[in-house]
Amino acid sequence: MSTNNVTLGFVIPWYGETIGGGAEAECREVVKLLAHSGHTVEVLTTCVRDFRSDWSTDYHPPGLSTEGGIPVRRFPVRFRDPKAFDNINGRLMQREPITAAEEECFFREMIHSQALYDYIDAHRQEYLYFFIPYMFGTTVYGSMVCPERSVLIPCLHDESYAHLNAVRRMFRSVREIAFLSPEEELLARRLYDLPLEVGILIGGPVDSSWRSNPRDFRLKYGLDKFLLYAGRIDAGKNADLLIEYFDRYVAERSTDLKLVFIGGGTPTIPDRIHTRVVLLGYLSTQDKYDCFGSSLALCVPSVMESFSIVMMESWLSERPVIVNANCAVTTDLCQRANGGLYFNGYDEFRAIVDYLAEMPSVAATLGRQGRDYVRSEYAPDIIADRYSALIQRVLSDRL
Repeated sequence: MSTNNVTLGFVIPWYGETIGGGAEAECREVVKLLAHSGHTVEVLTTCVRDFRSDWSTDYHPPGLSTEGGIPVRRFPVRFRDPKAFDNINGRLMQREPITAAEEECFFREMIHSQALYDYIDAHRQEYLYFFIPYMFGTTVYGSMVCPERSVLIPCLHDESYAHLNAVRRMFRSVREIAFLSPEEELLARRLYDLPLEVGILIGGPVDSSWRSNPRDFRLKYGLDKFLLYAGRIDAGKNADLLIEYFDRYVAERSTDLKLVFIGGGTPTIPDRIHTRVVLLGYLSTQDKYDCFGSSLALCVPSVMESFSIVMMESWLSERPVIVNANCAVTTDLCQRANGGLYFNGYDEFRAIVDYLAEMPSVAATLGRQGRDYVRSEYAPDIIADRYSALIQRVLSDRL
């Protein structure tokens, strides 16, 4: 079957040019890359604004629009019971066991759009569907409408949600799975006993055509000597742990080092370091790149990552990264790139910051090694070829 006769439909709970989050950024980059490569691409999503919004409320009007040059088709959501969902979700976040009935309730009260599922069913012969990320209702329910035409881009983490029965059934049912990192693929094969013929390592496209201008950032924002956090700012990403460690660090060291956050969210900052923590919110694209290049290092304290665009952007800015040793994916990336260091506990965090501050030449070398790794593994043309091969392989079989 020719790919020219099929639309690649990317199904995601919410979509927008400015929405933060790794899966959201990955979706945007992939659809633009495939559209640029000559594929017919469309985003299928809900009318909900973003992750932090009410999942029962439509923010965008339904229907087809064009955003950033990409066709986006939005569908209204249905009313849900957030209290029932939050009760079970809170227990899952604490890794507490739940019953089969509670799991059913959890997914029932997740974000859903029956209109979206009906559209997938009615137009199944026109699309090859890509679902991202793994844990939301639009993926779990949507991919089961026509699993034979469904490709999962899971963005999988080793968390409670990954161990639910509905998730296992989904991984075992979809036609193909595209993994962003070797560690993510190993996790999925361990959890779900996937057939050997299912699953392909794709990676994520990383644009390297830009250039970081640290001097411009320092002149514009008056900031120098800082650690950087980039992305969604919340406890699930361990932003609070980074603040705790930074608080301890500045109390123990005579330093003018600051901690800069870019992205959405409002962390809780102790009064004693209020002047040392800077919240810049969302920056323009160039200011973001310039910010990366101005930092001592990017800090990625999260333990739940399947890939990390911000790590790639830091390396392309020739700056090292500091990651949590309890995250297999980011630690593996650091080792493969030889572009950063990883901590297990505060003492190691403190030692890493000391080392990079005292050895700027080492920090620069780690950053350059990371840059070379990104260019060799995640250049957009490489990722486009991998997706094209996956698409051709799926469509060459009888669907």
